[in-house]
Amino acid sequence: MNSTTPSYLDAGSPDSIGSDALSIALIGPDEHRRREAATALLLCNGVEVREYSAYPASLDEVPRLLEMRNDVIIIDLDGNPEFALELVESICANGSATVMVFSSKADPDLLVRCMRAGAREFLTPPFPHNTMAEALVRAQSRRSVVRLPRKTGGRLLVFLGAKGGAGVTTIACNFAVGLAQESGQSTLLIDLDLPLGDAALNLGIVTEYSTVNALQDASRLDAAFLNKLITKHSSGVSVLAAPGKFPQFHATNEAIDKLMTVARQEFDNVVVDVGARLDLTDSALFRDAFTIYLVTQAGIPELRNSNRLISQFFNVGSPKLEIVVNRYEPRALGVSDETITKALTRPVTWKIPNDYAAVRQMQNTATPLALSDSPISRLIKQMAISICGQRATQPKKKGFKLFG
Repeated sequence: MNSTTPSYLDAGSPDSIGSDALSIALIGPDEHRRREAATALLLCNGVEVREYSAYPASLDEVPRLLEMRNDVIIIDLDGNPEFALELVESICANGSATVMVFSSKADPDLLVRCMRAGAREFLTPPFPHNTMAEALVRAQSRRSVVRLPRKTGGRLLVFLGAKGGAGVTTIACNFAVGLAQESGQSTLLIDLDLPLGDAALNLGIVTEYSTVNALQDASRLDAAFLNKLITKHSSGVSVLAAPGKFPQFHATNEAIDKLMTVARQEFDNVVVDVGARLDLTDSALFRDAFTIYLVTQAGIPELRNSNRLISQFFNVGSPKLEIVVNRYEPRALGVSDETITKALTRPVTWKIPNDYAAVRQMQNTATPLALSDSPISRLIKQMAISICGQRATQPKKKGFKLFG
């Protein structure tokens, strides 16, 4: 164990740490509490501990602290709780170390604040051996993940409605489930149809955190923070849902861009439901999308809106656009395919059949259509397969009943 003064600016990287040992920086102004924590740490195998007897003089010293490349940084909260929380947040926002905190006060509000700042573990003296050992095992596992090369960026797949009520959320949710199932790749569904998105309701999940939590704290948004906010659906899809309550919040394009960047670094596929929001056209959603799915219907208002959107936002050089006509029922529309193509100025890519019974069952049971067999699920499966790089074909029209 190395015991040092708090000279963060010239401490340098500890040379004695083995390649398999966990390097730990222990920061605490109270010597008794710090030594108690250090003793508990050294009872665990495979660790090298460097003690600091004071907090950094300011947050400006955090970059130098991070240059030491410690695997774990453990911070005593009780010496100065407010500054210690700022320190935790700064370290988590700018580095990859696992941050743990300890306090003699097991206060629920303090624990929540630590979690929001990015701390991975909240410890309380007298530091039972099994508790400390388990925390270090989790840190060791996370170190292995952090050291893997980062992905260049997952696919960004955006679903936009030509008009409210076009069925964007139903299609986006089932597409995300189908994509996760067909590809076997990590898939995240983000509900940006704020403030009243229904992705969680469609999937039958209850979420503690929301898209707003990510966007409000975009300055410290990283992989660890994002993973705390998402909820895993039984199908394998991860979900960042819209809030359950009506939020008084407007996200900047910068915040949305940061969320997309972090999400694409962590997931192979990022599916975004933006509803009918046109205020996001200057964000990464439109600049960096692998595909934008414009969801419309074959009614006159929807086709008119679609025509305006296509001419305004999807000219030469725009992201790949695929048009999805939802609730397609050729015998009852009174509008020919030729008329639809002319109105949209390009052919329709996908035609989602009007299967009322299947949609009603999904709404009543919160079971995604993509997990059952129906005309809609078969079509959405083909959409997902086309993204996976396999050849997709439109399913045959015969063999299913159209519902009015």
